[in-house]
Amino acid sequence: MTALMLEIEKKARRLPPSERERLAERLLAPLAKTRLTAVEEAWVAEAECRYAAWKRGQRKAVPAGRAIAVIRKELKR
Repeated sequence: MTALMLEIEKKARRLPPSERERLAERLLAPLAKTRLTAVEEAWVAEAECRYAAWKRGQRKAVPAGRAIAVIRKELKR
């Protein structure tokens, strides 16, 4: 490994586990045989924006059970 790669790895290891996971996914995605569709890419971007807003305190988390109940209610209309 080059000195630059070792420095990047050292900095990446200091990230919180969730951010290291997201970084790893982003780095490995181009190596995967199946590419994300435009819709999937859009959802990833949306999820990242929502997560960032939540981390900044601009959005509140919703319990999964409540979110699913709301979705089921909307689908029954």
